[in-house]
This record gives sequence, structure tokens and C-alpha cells, in this order.
Amino acid sequence: MNGVRPKIEIFKPFGEAFELTNKILFQPFDLKKWLVIGFAAFLSGHLAGVGFNFPSPFGNFQSHRATQDLIPDHLEQWKPWLVAAVVVLAVLFFGFVIALTWLKARGHFIFTDCIVRNQAAIAAPWREYRKEGNSYFLFLLAVMFVILLLAGLILASAFGLGWLKQGAGDTGSIASIGLIVFLFVFWVSIVIFVSIATYFMVPVMYRKRCRAVEAFRDVTFLMFHHVGSFFLFCLFGVVLILAVLMIGAIVTCATCCLAALPYIGTVILLPVFVCLHAFALAFFRQFGPDYDVWASFMPAEFVPILSGASPAPPSPGPNLPPEPPSSPSV
Repeated sequence: MNGVRPKIEIFKPFGEAFELTNKILFQPFDLKKWLVIGFAAFLSGHLAGVGFNFPSPFGNFQSHRATQDLIPDHLEQWKPWLVAAVVVLAVLFFGFVIALTWLKARGHFIFTDCIVRNQAAIAAPWREYRKEGNSYFLFLLAVMFVILLLAGLILASAFGLGWLKQGAGDTGSIASIGLIVFLFVFWVSIVIFVSIATYFMVPVMYRKRCRAVEAFRDVTFLMFHHVGSFFLFCLFGVVLILAVLMIGAIVTCATCCLAALPYIGTVILLPVFVCLHAFALAFFRQFGPDYDVWASFMPAEFVPILSGASPAPPSPGPNLPPEPPSSPSV
């Protein structure tokens, strides 16, 4: 840092991202380029309208006797196998989640490279950023484990307080509820902070070719020194997310739910995903060259957009005196 705080804006990088999206996807329009970049966006986790709903493990809780009555007698012999089946399904589920997380970590670098270089490529960035992608994947696994551990501790504390407050008065109940609310808000704050930090780790690792721990330390330091800028980014991001949900719902209805299909919906909504990612990259580059993914390479068509000024007109040649007319030949 040279002591001069950079001027961080919100609307200017969004305008740049909108123009970059036009350059990448529409000038000129290339269906093959759309399909390749759409696949990169799909790998990075942009699944369009696809979602997963997990049932609550606390619904319809009954006593052991009630559960026993619901099990038919002829299924009693299958009880020893139920535990094994649940264990196998749990292992398959976590293996599937780990595989998706790995693909998402590698896909982030591919999608970023497509936007930075304005090219449709999968294999080249997959090989080039293999080390960074694997490091990012291991870091995401560690973060997921820590967040789930915190959630488990908070749930255990909530159940413990609920059991203890049975013998307490109204004052103890109010204090227990206040503590549970505080723990929940604390957990949500941690999740939001880690989500933003891990999101901006990819541009740092892409720019510096560093490990995930170093990138996390760098982004965390930057966030603590520019709290206001990142807070405004989060607020504007909430507005963008609501707008994306509305656009996604309208497009899904207009395409008879075709936009809800994996990959197909990603390609249909590709301008939205490219604009959002380009906005994050354009916002992040305002903090200095170390955070500018275009610092080492910028496509010529991006220069008028990202330089903030139109290209200078060609300089006129030197003002030479007019040549004397040639003498007529005799």
C-alpha cells in the first residue's frame, strides 16, 4: 500500500460488466462460444433453476413406541440391514457432494479465464490452473467442515438450553432465547463473511498463482481495511440476486421450464451469469494491481471499457511544408 486509499465504486464496475458481457457474448454472436462458456459456468456452480430441497430431520418426531408400531412385523428382519443401507447412502451422498465441490472449485478458474481472456476454452485453463483449483477445493472442504461443526455446536447448545430452561423461570427462558438468537446471528455472520472471502479468493489465486491459504489471508486483510466498500457490495449483491431470481422465474415460465434444466438453463441465462462474475472482477480490480485479473493481460477489445477512456485518436503526422510543384517536363 502506498498510503493512498483507492476510490471504490459500485455502479461504475457494474456498467463495465454490462459492456464486457456485450463484448464477450454478442459482439459477435457465436453459438459455439456460448455453449463452451456456458459449460464453464455450469462447472462453476451456475445451475440455473436447479435446486435441492432437504427435508428437516426434526419433522414428525414421535416416541420410540409410536415408531415401533409403524413398522410392519415382516420388516423386523430387515432391521440389521437398515443401518448398513443408511451408512452406504450417506457415504455415496458425501462422495457426490465432494465431487461436485471439486468440479466447482476447478470450474471457477475456467469460467474466470473465459471472461478475462474473452475466449471459450475448457481444457487449457483446466490444465493451467490445476494446482490452484485443487488447493481451492481442499480449502472449501475445510471451510464446509468448520461451518457444519459450528452449526452442530449451536444446535447442541440450543437443545441443551431448551432442556435446562424447563426448570428455570421466565427470566431464564428469555436469557436462553436471547443466547440462541445471538448464536444463530453469529453463525450467519460467519457464513456470509466466509462466502465473500472464498468468492474473491479465486481472482487473487488467478492473479498471483498462490495457494488458497495465502489468498484467504490476503482477502481477509483487504476486507477488514475496506469494510464499507464490501458492505456496499453485499447490499448491491442482494439487489442483483433478487433481480436474477425474477429474471430466472420469468425466463423459466417463458421457456416452459426449459431454463430449469441443468446446463440448458445455464446457457439460456448465460448473459446474467457472465455479467455478475464480470461485475465482481471489475469491482475487485479497483483495489490495486494485485487484485486486477487484467493486469498482466487484457484483450484489445476490453481496453476502451476497462481503461475508463475511449482510445485516443491517431496522432497526426508532423506539419511539413507543402512540397513545391514539380517543374513540367520539356
